[in-house]
Amino acid sequence: MENATPHKPAAAGSAREARRARLRGHLIEAAEELIREGGIEAVKARDLARMAGCSLGAIYTVFDDLDQQAMAVNGRTFRKLGAVVAASQTGADSLAPTERLVRMACAYLGFATEHNNLWRTLFDFEMSTEGPVPKWYLEELSRLFDHIREPLREIFPEMSEEERDLMTRTLFSSVHGIVLLGLDRRISAVPREKLETMIRMLLCQIGNR
Repeated sequence: MENATPHKPAAAGSAREARRARLRGHLIEAAEELIREGGIEAVKARDLARMAGCSLGAIYTVFDDLDQQAMAVNGRTFRKLGAVVAASQTGADSLAPTERLVRMACAYLGFATEHNNLWRTLFDFEMSTEGPVPKWYLEELSRLFDHIREPLREIFPEMSEEERDLMTRTLFSSVHGIVLLGLDRRISAVPREKLETMIRMLLCQIGNR
C-alpha cells in the first residue's frame, strides 16, 4: 500500500498558492477602490493591508511593489474598457463605418467619464516602450485598435496595413486628446454633450474625405 505522506507537501503547496491567489485578488480589489476614489496617488500600503485584511509584509509576497499592483488594476480596467467599446458595436453592422467609429468614440468618452480615475491611471502610469511594458498591456491596446481598424478598412481600402495602423493610432490619439482635455475642462469648459459633438465633427471629416 502506498504511503500518502509524500503527497502532503504538494497539497500544502497548493493551499499556499490558493491563499496567495485569494490575497492577490483582495489586494487588486482594494487598490481598484482606492484608485477609483482618489486616483493612483491614493494607493498606500497601509490602506491596502487594512482593506485586504493582511499585514504590510504580506503585500510584498504577492507583488514586488505598489507599481506592479497598480499595473494589475490597469489590466482589469483595460479589459472593461475594451468590453464597453466592443459593446458599442452590437447591432451596428449595417451602419456606415463613420457612424461605427463615432459609437466607439462616444463609448470611450462614456467610460472615461464614469470611471475617470481608473481611466486616467491607464495613461498616467509611467511606462516606456523601451522598458518592461507588460505583454497584456500591448495585447489589450491591440484589441482596442482592432475595433478601430475595421471601419477604416472600408473608408480607406487603398491603404496599406502599415498606413492603416498609423491612421488607427492617429484617430485614437485625436479622440483621446478631446476626451482628456475636455474632462480636464481645458477646452472652454465645454459640457459633455459638446465633447460628443466635437468627436462627431472630427470623425465625420474622415468619412467625408
